[in-house]
Amino acid sequence: MIVVVSSPPVLITDPADERIADFRDLVAGDRKPGTERGTGPVIVEGVPAVQRLLASPYPVRCVFGIPGRVADLQLPDGIPAYEADRWVLSEVIGFRLTRGVLASADRLPPADLDELLAGPDPTAPRRLAVLEGLNDHENIGSIARSAMALGIDGLLLDPTCADPLYRRCVRVSMGHVLSLPIAVLADWPGDLAKVRAAGYETVALTPAADAVDLREIDARAHPRTAVLLGAEGPGLTPQAQAAVDVRARIPMRSGVDSLGVAAAAAITFATLR
Repeated sequence: MIVVVSSPPVLITDPADERIADFRDLVAGDRKPGTERGTGPVIVEGVPAVQRLLASPYPVRCVFGIPGRVADLQLPDGIPAYEADRWVLSEVIGFRLTRGVLASADRLPPADLDELLAGPDPTAPRRLAVLEGLNDHENIGSIARSAMALGIDGLLLDPTCADPLYRRCVRVSMGHVLSLPIAVLADWPGDLAKVRAAGYETVALTPAADAVDLREIDARAHPRTAVLLGAEGPGLTPQAQAAVDVRARIPMRSGVDSLGVAAAAAITFATLR
């Protein structure tokens, strides 16, 4: 049961107020000065995404927005809530926010790889997305959104991928990335052997002419599938492609050699569902 905050959000008039420090200068980069990559609070923008944050396992630190927008969220009791006019809000975060509200949350450690591979039911059909070398935050966010929509149960990242909980990733995913378990394959591509040992058919996506047509892969015959996707341009490394069960391509019109990775991911997820 949701308990609505009885008192209104606290009004912030000073952009230097330390109570809203989580949101200061968000355009400075994917982390605060002096902090390591992949650290610091998770920042979420917009009412739908904040609502998904509230339903996720991530502990909410506070909420900050324009008058009326924060109150509309019907926050659970105990979450600090602040509001300010648009000019103060813009001065704090460093840009004009069109979505009207932000929230910050504590990070959670990456999921345990063995537990993620097993899933709640080791016998149930499972689909995973494995990302190698993706450094574009918006591509990761878009892939996460498609993953939630099209039946992917988790994300596995190689150590070089960008932070999937960075603000732009969360924004582009519409907050859906917060509902996906995420694990890191620290030994890359060696840890793909663990994925295969857990019963997953590993499928590397590539535009290479010698790859099989994606439509030839029978998802019903392989109830556990892990799809590998590489960065736009270089794609998957030869080492990653050599470590999988099958290399597959999306059939395309002659003269078009590839798709953007986010579009390719959505097509692949839907095809192998």
